[in-house]
Amino acid sequence: MTGVAPTPFEGHRHGSREYKNLILALFAAGVATFSQLYSIQGVLPELARDLRIQDSQAALAVSAATLGLAVSVIPWSGVADKIGRLKTMTYSIVGAVIFGFAVPWSPTFESLLILRLGEGLVLGGIPAVALVYLSEEVTRTHAAIAAATYVSGTTIGGLAGRLVAGPLSEFINWRIGTFVVSCMAALAAFAFIKMAPNPRGFAPSTDTQHLFKRLGWAVQQPALLALYAQGFLLMGGFVATYNYLAFRLEASPFFIPASIASLMFVAYLAGTWSSRKAGSYVLKLGRFKVLLLSLVVTLTGLAITLVESIPFIIGGLLIYTAGFFGAHAVASGWIPRIATQHRAQATSLYNLFYYVGSSLFGWVIGYAFSAVGWRGLVASVAALVALAGAIAVVLLKNQPGSQPPPPELLS
Repeated sequence: MTGVAPTPFEGHRHGSREYKNLILALFAAGVATFSQLYSIQGVLPELARDLRIQDSQAALAVSAATLGLAVSVIPWSGVADKIGRLKTMTYSIVGAVIFGFAVPWSPTFESLLILRLGEGLVLGGIPAVALVYLSEEVTRTHAAIAAATYVSGTTIGGLAGRLVAGPLSEFINWRIGTFVVSCMAALAAFAFIKMAPNPRGFAPSTDTQHLFKRLGWAVQQPALLALYAQGFLLMGGFVATYNYLAFRLEASPFFIPASIASLMFVAYLAGTWSSRKAGSYVLKLGRFKVLLLSLVVTLTGLAITLVESIPFIIGGLLIYTAGFFGAHAVASGWIPRIATQHRAQATSLYNLFYYVGSSLFGWVIGYAFSAVGWRGLVASVAALVALAGAIAVVLLKNQPGSQPPPPELLS
C-alpha cells in the first residue's frame, strides 16, 4: 500500500521477544562491566601484602578504574550520539576485556594503576549509554523495570568478580583470581554482542551545539543535579564500605581469612533483588517515595554493622546493600525521564558524579577507618546518605515521574 505513514516506534513492549533479548543483553553487559571493575576489591588485602603497600594505597587500585570510567563517560556519550548506542557499547566492552586480561600481570603497583585507569576509560561506554539505549528501545511505562533489571546485572557482576577473585587470591594468588574473572567477563561480553537487538529508536544526532553546551543544559536543571548528588554521595559511601570490610574482618576480634571474608560479598544478591523490586514499586508508589524508603533502609543496615558480631554484620550488610541498590536503580532510571533533551549527556553526567564519588570517598574514607576504625567509617558514610536524602526532599518531590503512573497506562 502507498500513502500510509509508518507507525512510529514506541519501544519494544514488555513480554515481547525483542524486549527479553534486550534485557538479557544489558544484564550480560552489566555482568561483564562490573565483574572486571570490582574484582580487585575482593583481593585488596592480598594485593597489599604482595605489593607491600598500605591499605589506603591498595584502595587506589579500585579508585583508578572508577576514576577512568568517570572521566570517560561524557566522551563516550558524544560518540554514542553519532555512531549509535549499540556500536558504542560493543566497542567499549571489547576494549575492556582486552585490558582485563592485561591487568593481572602488572609487574608493579604503578603499572597496575595505569592499566586499571585504562580499563576504566574503555569501560565507560557501557554505563554511559546503557540506560539511554534502553529508554529508546522499550516503552516508557516499563522503562523503570527494565532499568532496574540492568542494575541487577551490575550487582551480579560485582558479586561474581569479588566472590571468584577473593578465594582464589588466598589459595593461589590475586593475579589468578582476577584473570579468571576476566575470562568470565569475556563470556558475558560475547553474550551481550549476540543478544542485543538492533536499535530502532536511535536517530543520529543532528544537533550542532557543542558538547559542553549540551552538558551545560543538564547542569542547569536542579532536579538532574539532585539525582547526580544521589550517585555521588551514595556510591562514594558504598564503595568505601566494601573497600575496607575485608580489612576489618581480618583484624581483631574476628581474624577471618580472605577466603571466608570474601563471602561477605554475597550480600550483593540483596542488591540484585532490591533493584528489581524498586522498579516494580515505582509503578505503585512513584520514584520519590521509593528513593526515600531506600535511603532509610540504607541507614538502618549501616547502623546494624556496628555490632561486633558476624551475624549482625552479615544482616546489616544485606540490608545496607539492598537499600543502596534500590536507591541507585531509582535515581539512575529517573534521569531519562526528567531529561527532556540531550539524554545521553544527562545520563553520562550521572555516571560521572557516581564514579567520581566512588573514586574520592572510596579512598578518603579510608583515613577515617584507619584513624577511628569501623565506627569512623560508618559515621562518614551515614553523613553522606543523610545529605543525599535532604537533597532529594528539597529538589525531587514534585518532579516528573515522582508519582506513580495512572492505572490505565499499566495495562
